[in-house]
Amino acid sequence: MAIASTSADAATDIQASNKSATPADLNIRPRNRHFSNAMIERRRWVGGDPYASAFFNALSVTFPAGETFFIESVKKFRKRVPPKLQQEIRAFIQQEAIHSREHHCFNDHLKDCDFDISRLEQAINTVVNGIRMRSEYAHLAATMCIEHITAILAAEVIANPAHFETADDHQRKLWLWHASEEIEHKGVAYDTWLHVTRDWSPLKCWLVRCSFMAKISFGFTKNRAKGVLDLLRQDGISGPRAWFGLFQYALIGKAPFRRTLWPLLQFFKPGFHPWDIDDRALIQLAESKYEAAIMEQEPGHAATAAPKRLASRDRLKKAA
Repeated sequence: MAIASTSADAATDIQASNKSATPADLNIRPRNRHFSNAMIERRRWVGGDPYASAFFNALSVTFPAGETFFIESVKKFRKRVPPKLQQEIRAFIQQEAIHSREHHCFNDHLKDCDFDISRLEQAINTVVNGIRMRSEYAHLAATMCIEHITAILAAEVIANPAHFETADDHQRKLWLWHASEEIEHKGVAYDTWLHVTRDWSPLKCWLVRCSFMAKISFGFTKNRAKGVLDLLRQDGISGPRAWFGLFQYALIGKAPFRRTLWPLLQFFKPGFHPWDIDDRALIQLAESKYEAAIMEQEPGHAATAAPKRLASRDRLKKAA
């Protein structure tokens, strides 16, 4: 069977080389950025667009709980994988811990803008806790799928400048930094999955990952839409206007959902691997945009941020 042979080849390659499929010259490195003082200057911080702002706000609310779960999931397998993949898992954990920390601050700023995000937080906690009730392999499969969704969204927001070109500077830097690291570690959970399921039948591996992705992508779309509509309602937009505006934004205008549909469907291809698309150039692009924005800051900002960087090092070590 073509499906079985292709999947078997992928698993065999990982096992035989004793390495992950992440490009050999890719260095997954945690960038300990700090955005806790980056106040949200206006509720509609994405260029005054209520729909884009609500979309990214709803996404941010999922990150602290979601990324904590991702850390738990891959950490269980760290001692069972080859040394190179162990190092990548460690870097993945550090990156995700920093992301969780910074989006917790972002979400606090949403509360300062009088958004009630408790319903959105409850929704993501319900989903995560439901997955926690299942096996450790289910935890890893869910992580692998959500990491793919996150990575393709990350690639989209970097590759398409329209998403953040009119956003508040501080928030633009936060999202570009986060997106670049999501691309950088996009193969870690998948490579861990390939290694720990190497004794499974290839058809079983393919069916399990595809069934998980089908459920998770549907749930992700439904729950993010509900979250966006909740935030829009708090911003004075409800009913048909909210639904039409969300539809126009997500599928017609800037269209983050439409533009990521094809990369999402690639996951179902036999023999798929996240690094089939080598988009490391987007990491460099995001970094260059970030560094250019840093140069515009007033003198003394780096000195102010330095104590925070030092204070957070111990937390990162504990997470990894």
